[in-house]
Amino acid sequence: MAAGHGNTPAAWTAVGVAMLGFVVGSIALLQTPAQMTLLWIGIIIAVIAFPLFLVLSRLGFNTSDH
Repeated sequence: MAAGHGNTPAAWTAVGVAMLGFVVGSIALLQTPAQMTLLWIGIIIAVIAFPLFLVLSRLGFNTSDH
């Protein structure tokens, strides 16, 4: 691996958005009964992370400022 691999604003933003999606989905599954609408919202948020990473990378946020 290269030094600073994955340590870029694009990567951190994508990971943060994906983590938010997983948290929303987890909260939905902890409800009794499970909140399927909230689960799908969490899944959509998590899936958005990858295209967001690609867009941010193309905008130049894929380099670390070390």
